[in-house]
Amino acid sequence: MNKKDIANIRKQFKIDNDLLKITEIFNVYIMKESSEIYHQQSQPFEMLDQDQQELFLNNFKKVLTGQIDEKLFELKFEREAENHSQLILHKGLLSTDVEDWKEQMLLMVEKMLQDQQYEMDIVVTFIRGEYLKPMKRRNEESEESERDAVYSHSFILCSINKTQEPKKELLFDYVEKEFKYNVVVDPIINLNAPVAGFLFPCFTDNAADVNHILYSAGKANEPDHHFIEKVLNGQETMTAKEDKDVFEGIVRDVVGHELNTSTLANVYEEINRVIEENEEEETPKLDSKDVERVLKMSGLEEVNTEKVQSAFQRVIDDEKYELKASSILPKYKSKSIKINTKVANISISPQDLKFVRQVHFHGKRYLMIEVEEDTIVEGFTMIPEAITGLKPKSE
Repeated sequence: MNKKDIANIRKQFKIDNDLLKITEIFNVYIMKESSEIYHQQSQPFEMLDQDQQELFLNNFKKVLTGQIDEKLFELKFEREAENHSQLILHKGLLSTDVEDWKEQMLLMVEKMLQDQQYEMDIVVTFIRGEYLKPMKRRNEESEESERDAVYSHSFILCSINKTQEPKKELLFDYVEKEFKYNVVVDPIINLNAPVAGFLFPCFTDNAADVNHILYSAGKANEPDHHFIEKVLNGQETMTAKEDKDVFEGIVRDVVGHELNTSTLANVYEEINRVIEENEEEETPKLDSKDVERVLKMSGLEEVNTEKVQSAFQRVIDDEKYELKASSILPKYKSKSIKINTKVANISISPQDLKFVRQVHFHGKRYLMIEVEEDTIVEGFTMIPEAITGLKPKSE
């Protein structure tokens, strides 16, 4: 699933939306001490009052919120696994009987409890429903409705939420005219910050893809590898941060730890060009040959095939590994690069990095930024100074 696919289904989670039909909701309460199911409850989603529906819908949207490969990960199922989750979820998806669907979801809960000790009580929520997507956009001049023809997608979504202790409060009783200590023993289910979740199946080109599952991590760049491998039976995945670290490690291995800003700007420009030229491809990737070409096109002439392949082997232990271009490139048009010095911290976009230079003058280092307009500091316009007019401070 790409960003657009995820955004399309996420925005459907709202009250009274005829493009989304949630049939059942199934909540399972798990105790932290025993890692056992304390309570379970299933009911038609429409039987919840509107306030409850809204709480859950916002929770489901949060499961589907985040950057791809940072918080959301499309996982391919492992081919072989005992008690395979793909089969369990597929059975649940196709089941017409509520009890059978619950039975399949409880099998998923059992997998979550194997070899896992939670730090707090948790609530696992499952829903199943149908998502309708119009085949074409609305035409104001035509009498035909955009919803006369739709794609129909059945899905299961899971949200895992932690509980928290209720707040201890001091209340004033107006009737008795006395202060009272408010004692609440019921735990609060935190629906504002799911600790994990998933959507099955994935949707690609308006078709269901039962060979992939969308996993949602609780925090960016912190996927639960145990959950991915043992619960979902998904293949190992790399985060965007890990991909970026691998790329930087490979570049350092090939050319060393020092680069001037113009060369680094050229590297980012080349990667951005790869992304733009492959917009139709879901996730353009760079193998060792692509990295070699990027570095050469950026002006690093000493780069060769042997150096790059050896760097891949040393850094990632895989000469055939492919880096996701979108993961290794900082957001190209936003101020995503941070330059930190003792004097000042500067934020700049990769496309503007070419306007920054570190220069030596009179034995000192200076950070020089090329600007097209006057620089305003505290309401004052800075007076341009010739570089020859700079003098080193007297010792």
